[in-house]
Amino acid sequence: MEPLRIGVLGAARISENAIIRPAHETGNRLVAVAARDPQRAADFAEKHGIERVVADYQAVIDDPEVEVVYNPLTNAQHGPWNLRAVEAGKHVLTEKPFASNADEARIVRDAGKAAGVHVVEAFHYRYHPLMARMLELAGNGEIGDLMHVEARMLMPPPGAGDLRWTQELAGGGLMDVGCYATHALRDLAGIGGGEPRVVRAAGGEIPEYPGVDAWLEADLDYPNGQTGRIVSSMTHGVLDFSLRIVGTKGEAYAPAFVLPFSDDRVIVTVGTEQRVEHLGTRLTYSYMLDALARLIRDGEPMITDADDAVVTMQLIDDLYLAAGMSPRTALDGV
Repeated sequence: MEPLRIGVLGAARISENAIIRPAHETGNRLVAVAARDPQRAADFAEKHGIERVVADYQAVIDDPEVEVVYNPLTNAQHGPWNLRAVEAGKHVLTEKPFASNADEARIVRDAGKAAGVHVVEAFHYRYHPLMARMLELAGNGEIGDLMHVEARMLMPPPGAGDLRWTQELAGGGLMDVGCYATHALRDLAGIGGGEPRVVRAAGGEIPEYPGVDAWLEADLDYPNGQTGRIVSSMTHGVLDFSLRIVGTKGEAYAPAFVLPFSDDRVIVTVGTEQRVEHLGTRLTYSYMLDALARLIRDGEPMITDADDAVVTMQLIDDLYLAAGMSPRTALDGV
């Protein structure tokens, strides 16, 4: 398969795991990078084997060799730069969240369809065998009929002044980590008879950062009667990125469903019997990049496409509203 030719916006830390290592592992090309600080971009390119440094983000998009733009910028910059890449006829792999809100997400999705390019949201966990196994257990009867699912995305607080605390940049716990929990509950829609609906939600701020959710908890239900719960926090004492699926006979528990390369366990309990399955520690991002290559080269659909992203963003907006908070506002009038 012909290697993908990837351009990288910025020199974000997440890029090392999210695109640099996977590109090298899968044999795809890292063609160009730009950052606000040219020296940082040059150092980043030299360290990670990126072919060239260009003047700015727009130059990455306009580079004739770049066919896929990877966007790991701040949340509020996802929508505008995704749109610019689409308008230039480039495919996009964007970090989550897809946009600042559902309306902006629809604009980007519709522009991508009009341009005939793919815009994919980087919910990397969804492509790993661990998540496939969790969904299999939810539906194959081994733990009985699905009753409840709980996704927890809890992390210690980012440092003072971290951009995730900035409302104008679409910060907040639900946007940063809680979106994974939101998407995970949506993964069960096929078993639950349709998309989950918010029943109730509550959230809170800290005085230093008004308008930004430090934590949010929500109860949801599915058309078939199953229930779900989302717990999101940027003020928790320890990291907890877990997923629990409960059935009438038992449960399946993944202690780190979004980070199986760190902990690939699925713990299955049925009655008094318990076993631990290991699903492999290959990078989730590498599985995702393989899927992106198959999409672009062979037309094989991806789960986390732009249509999927719009539904996720709408649920995030609904969660904020149910908790008495405001959905995030788009930048640049998008």
